[in-house]
Amino acid sequence: MRGAKVETQGMFSYVPPEQRVPQDHPLRAIRAIVDRSLAELDGHFSTMYSAFGRPSIPPEFLLRALLLQIFYSVR
Repeated sequence: MRGAKVETQGMFSYVPPEQRVPQDHPLRAIRAIVDRSLAELDGHFSTMYSAFGRPSIPPEFLLRALLLQIFYSVR
């Protein structure tokens, strides 16, 4: 079962991530491209998951985390 796309903005901080990243930072342009690409893949992701069972982590979140690891070489 595909997990829901719920973002917990204020879980650990009172300052949202949008205020922490400068407006001219390259990640903002990359995020727009990634958002468009993942929106196009949304239908494909939906067909890959069963209608029942335990919810998973949404694949969009996992792919974004992998991109951040690649960009910042977080191991």
